Amino acid sequence: MNMESCEPHFLFVPLMCPGHIIPLMDIARLLGERNVAVTMVITPLNATRFGSVIERALKSGLPINFLQLQFPSTEVGLPKGCESIDRLPSLDLVGKFLTAQSMLQEPLEEALQGMKPFPSCIVTDKNIPWIATTASKFQIPRILFDGTSSFTHICSHNLHKSMVYEHFSDSEPFVIPGLPHRIEFTKAQLPSSFNPGSNKDLMAFRQTVKASEAGAFGVLLNTFEELETEYVKAYREATGFKVWCIGPVSLCNREILDKAERGRIPAIDENQCMKWLDFQAAGSVIYVCFGTLNRIPSLQLIEIAIALEASNRPFIWVLREGYKREEMETWLDEVGYEERIKGRGLLIRGWASQVLILSHQAIGGFLTHCGWNSTLEGICAGVPMITWPLFAEQFYNEKLIVQVLDIGVGVGTQQVVMHFGENDKSGALVKAEDIKKAIDKLMDAGEEGEQRRKKAAELAATAEKAVAQGGSSYLNITLLIEDVMQKPKFNQTKF
Repeated sequence: MNMESCEPHFLFVPLMCPGHIIPLMDIARLLGERNVAVTMVITPLNATRFGSVIERALKSGLPINFLQLQFPSTEVGLPKGCESIDRLPSLDLVGKFLTAQSMLQEPLEEALQGMKPFPSCIVTDKNIPWIATTASKFQIPRILFDGTSSFTHICSHNLHKSMVYEHFSDSEPFVIPGLPHRIEFTKAQLPSSFNPGSNKDLMAFRQTVKASEAGAFGVLLNTFEELETEYVKAYREATGFKVWCIGPVSLCNREILDKAERGRIPAIDENQCMKWLDFQAAGSVIYVCFGTLNRIPSLQLIEIAIALEASNRPFIWVLREGYKREEMETWLDEVGYEERIKGRGLLIRGWASQVLILSHQAIGGFLTHCGWNSTLEGICAGVPMITWPLFAEQFYNEKLIVQVLDIGVGVGTQQVVMHFGENDKSGALVKAEDIKKAIDKLMDAGEEGEQRRKKAAELAATAEKAVAQGGSSYLNITLLIEDVMQKPKFNQTKF
């Protein structure tokens, strides 16, 4: 399709990390289906990693284009090919990575000068503060994309405003003021903007990110209004931002191939995985995945392995590629783990087709790190969750899942946030017996377990309605397009 025949034209600038790129690719499709042109910034490695998704987008006939910019890894002292946060050998290098991402500003501005049609707006990851300068220079409305929930936003807003956490020690519980529910935290569970740990290097960056929010046209959220009605309202009222809730965006993946290769080509053939699931009883399988950025130490992984085996339930466990893989593989070999769980357990090493797996009727529970993408994917599948937050806003998401929505159970141990670069030093291990207890509780066949499953199924149905024609998220996309079209148009000929 000729992009110049489409109006408006959205420019997407993601943070180079799978959990940030993937939902923006879904949003690009949703806008493309409304005859909105989208240009998405990508780097060579990420273009290769997401090649299958990009190829299908280009072949779909939708007005989606990709602007490939070279990522200056080696210029800032990163290993060659480190173009995504999950590829960093150590999360201590995040500061250098953010510096490299900021060096995309000049080539992006050069591309903007000749871009036709000229962008009607820039949708930027909130963690790219320099876009505020570019948007101002080119007089383009800037919309923040934040891959978190309204619940997370209003929790953070009220903490910044009240500073209540400053009056408590790391382990003392306190209530976040001004929320519809009574939500308790300890300071040690808060994101790094409130609880920086020993690594202070990123504090200035976080302050810059916070300051850059001013002047944004609005905020785009991957959530749906019915999921957290009170918190969407509270966030709008507290900040005065325009807020468009247009999710769950993963539901745009209707075809089997779209679900199987959402993000990247999986490490295991989806047919093999689906055939294995077909042999399991409905609602019997535990799916275990901790996301692409986890740095869980081998000793903790071993406790998880023991618990899964002791549960006597079928399970799929996604083991992250890369990080200290050799230590875990050595243990698996030494104890003959895969032979012991043969037929009952399936290990996936690397990327998994999470949306496809969760949608299978055999999945009965999801042991998750509570990243927002994973949380929404669990909700869309109607699958109750065992919550095991690790860092960032994941502890907020746990509270939403367990206390507000009542569709999950905690892992059973008082967790504290794992700071970037400090994960191996963090906290006491969650023992196998506690993990098994959480699995048993989630899969309980009694009234409590049945009530959780019922609520999860109801939320899944509501999510489907939200994205369907006439649903709240569908209408919010319409409002987003109308709001952008109604913004004053500036004369860009001077560029």
